[in-house]
Amino acid sequence: MSFSIEFEDGITNGASWYPIYGGMQDWNYIHGGCFELTLEISDNKWPRASELPTIWEYNRKSMLNLVASLVKTGVHGRIFSLDQGKPLPGLVVVKGINYTVILILTLFYEYSHQAYADYHRLLEPGKIYEVTASSPGYKPKTTTVWLGENAVTADFILIPEASYGGKLLRSSCDCSYGQPLLLTRFFTETNNGITFALVVVVAFLFFLLQKRVRSNLWKQRQSSRRSTTV
Repeated sequence: MSFSIEFEDGITNGASWYPIYGGMQDWNYIHGGCFELTLEISDNKWPRASELPTIWEYNRKSMLNLVASLVKTGVHGRIFSLDQGKPLPGLVVVKGINYTVILILTLFYEYSHQAYADYHRLLEPGKIYEVTASSPGYKPKTTTVWLGENAVTADFILIPEASYGGKLLRSSCDCSYGQPLLLTRFFTETNNGITFALVVVVAFLFFLLQKRVRSNLWKQRQSSRRSTTV
């Protein structure tokens, strides 16, 4: 296939080869937001079941390397909330491209109880892209990315749209609005006490130093009156 005259380098668009109605390729692209590749690795289209483990071992590393190579290009990242610092479900849109990357948490959370909210967008290298992330209840944020040969990580931290009457939103550490004022007052009073103590200590040390200097001067005067024999 790689030496085919009809298909350059052995690669072709499936629709250009022969049509399939109800195939997985269209469903994955439209509803799943991903590409599906069909690899012709044998002249036998329907090998026996007993041969499948051997075929898998022959091609396993190549298939895994193909998947791993996809994260080495494009734009990748996560969306977080500023108020709680947690991952957010949302949308990622690249200006000029009529396609939206949807970030969901339920699929991962249901099985692993961990929310990731990460996105992966394959883009052509050597261009500048304007990427926008949004989530319900948060202000959207846009950044400009210059994509070289390697992948670029663009994480978004979204700000809540409402502040609930001027009060800060409660964060994951469960700090209320009044606590910062109490902490400020505590540190202010503590600093005043420490400053006063330092002043007293410095004054006492200065008094001792001055007394010692006077004593040394008196001793030097007395010794200067003594005769010296060489």
